[in-house]
Amino acid sequence: MPRLNFTGLRPIANGRGVARAAALLTAGLLLAGSARAQVQDYPRPRPDLDKLIQELFAEPESDQVPYEDLYENLLQFLQTPLNLNTANREELGSLLLLSQTQITALLEHRQLNGPLLALYELQTIRGFDVRTIYRLAPFVTVGTTDPNAARGPLWQRIWQEDNNALFLRYERVLQQRTGYTPAVPNSNGDLPTRYLGSPDKMLVRFRTSHARDFSVGFAAEKDAGEQFTWDAKTRRYGFDYYSAHFALFDRGRLKSVVIGDYQLQFGQGLLLSSGLQVGKGAETITTLRRSNVGVRPYSSVLETAFFRGAAATVAITPALKLTGFASRKRIDATLRTSDVVDSLRQADDFNEFASGFIITGFHRTPTELQNRQSLGETVTGGDLSFAPGNGRLNLGLTAVNTLLSRPLQKRAEPYNLYEFSGRQNLATSLHYGYGWRNLSLFGETARSSSGGLGTINGLLASLGPTVDASVLYRRYDRNFHTLYGNALGENTRNINESGLYLGLKVRPIARWELSAYYDQFRFPWLRFQAGAPTKGYDWLVRVSFAPNKTSQLYAQIRTRLKEYDADGTRPMPEPVPVLRRSLLLFYDTSPTQNLSLRTRVQGVHYRENDGPQRTGYLLAQDVTVQPWPRLRLTARYALFDTDDYDTRQYVYEQDVLYAFSIPVLYGRGTRYYALAEYKINRRLTLWLRFANTRYRNQKTVGSGLDEIQGSERSDVKAQLRVAL
Repeated sequence: MPRLNFTGLRPIANGRGVARAAALLTAGLLLAGSARAQVQDYPRPRPDLDKLIQELFAEPESDQVPYEDLYENLLQFLQTPLNLNTANREELGSLLLLSQTQITALLEHRQLNGPLLALYELQTIRGFDVRTIYRLAPFVTVGTTDPNAARGPLWQRIWQEDNNALFLRYERVLQQRTGYTPAVPNSNGDLPTRYLGSPDKMLVRFRTSHARDFSVGFAAEKDAGEQFTWDAKTRRYGFDYYSAHFALFDRGRLKSVVIGDYQLQFGQGLLLSSGLQVGKGAETITTLRRSNVGVRPYSSVLETAFFRGAAATVAITPALKLTGFASRKRIDATLRTSDVVDSLRQADDFNEFASGFIITGFHRTPTELQNRQSLGETVTGGDLSFAPGNGRLNLGLTAVNTLLSRPLQKRAEPYNLYEFSGRQNLATSLHYGYGWRNLSLFGETARSSSGGLGTINGLLASLGPTVDASVLYRRYDRNFHTLYGNALGENTRNINESGLYLGLKVRPIARWELSAYYDQFRFPWLRFQAGAPTKGYDWLVRVSFAPNKTSQLYAQIRTRLKEYDADGTRPMPEPVPVLRRSLLLFYDTSPTQNLSLRTRVQGVHYRENDGPQRTGYLLAQDVTVQPWPRLRLTARYALFDTDDYDTRQYVYEQDVLYAFSIPVLYGRGTRYYALAEYKINRRLTLWLRFANTRYRNQKTVGSGLDEIQGSERSDVKAQLRVAL
């Protein structure tokens, strides 16, 4: 019978019934008419990253979180789309877009009917609606089950690969900041600190890859204020930061091998997490469970969350896989000297130790250069995973050993009493995952050298066609130490915390969706700015309505209560509750195919104990137009008004590809930006971006070396993508 590929008919001999072909044709017509989705024979649709990020990820709460690298996982699927005909359960889960019920339905459909004929066929699978398919389309493809067959030798495949891109990026703040002004001696004759380099930030990045075959890439970056210099004594060779990798996949029993920079993700991220920490957001189901994806090449520019060396995964049997890895690199740390002879005797020189790691990646001043790559780190370990052919069950044992060239000893504060100290930390864990019908169980339990335990266990359940629920319990001892773990938690690290998370997603009627979670947590030991054990809670409710296929409206409220030490001088610490409630109203509509409008209203109420309530709000209007196919223009104008820094506003902004902008806004003023994307030809694409923030009643912007004399700050950014 004929096989349908939507560009014509050609015969196949696989015995599939006429019913499937008819269903496929019907689904294709429905999907094409309602969501303008594309199939494999045409370019994949453009992803709406701004909208997707707001649906999946946590509400921004800090300008220090490396969002660009947190989203690296999802962005890489843009360049190397996931093949729905070969992806396993863990790979499908790593997309963060599918529930466990949808993944099970897809795998069962493949088993019964064979590989998908086209993306349209997803609509014939139970649980896949138009909205889900449209969200998936930019990140997946429907290819052959053996994509590397008869493609020639490796060097030829790399050379002829169409999926490659070289990115050249430049950005700069237009106003002069204090750090770049001439240094004038003060009254004591000392010269104040200044940035050593230029205010220009530059990035060069290249990657070529083919799914389940190979990946080759490198990146080089210079942050604003860093020098572009060649100095072997300080290990600087042009750019301040370099990264490179070469990876091969699916070579018989050798499932993966990476040389250079890579990341690791096993279990639920207690010991090894690839850097993608989704956190607590409006997506209360699909992002809760981590995927056991193993070794991944690294090509981002976050200078701390990766390994440098080699890693490989070997299939001992079809169900049993062994991963081994070794990493050695130098990391930033603050070094100290001490005449106190204590537990640091284990070091060769107990008078010198590191008081803390530095993760900013900035090397702009003499002090930052002194801390640059001052500590050697060697990490070795492995993972043994068992997953039978049906993929419902997976079990694993992970071990990670970290050795530092100098001991770590944090500042002598009560809240640091149980923090990691010394040179070596060995951590082991057991992780599991099991899916049965509409249930998915998962978890990981780990132990560090100190004897501290950490455990996280969860359940995802589909209670009906329109109701999904999730439960997750976590407990991290105050002496549990993991240097590369990043499991779900309220703290920035998995230590000194216990909590229970309950999530719900309901679709009561067509076009309506309700998402909610409640998270109760406590901290058994002291924390920074909390001189006693504390507790708190965090809950969110979002109601979403899609009046038509090109519009969406949602309202969201989030309330978080945590305890901190009260302000003022007191003989004993007395933590008091601090309440932060945020409100968000968002409307997105596309009146025409080439015009998109988005309106956002958000606000914050903040109160410490029984003190006065402080507020902040932001109103933003976005417009995106595409006057002709090669040009796309986006602009935003926003008003903000906050009482202080505690009521500051964060808001996602569209940026050049593979970059994110989430500015922090506080005080009173306006912000606008304009972004132009122009496809010069088939190989060249150019992005230009300008952003401006103007404050009312302020004579300076920023502080310290980043202070600007005046009431506004302007940023420019340009990026060129070259398809080689």
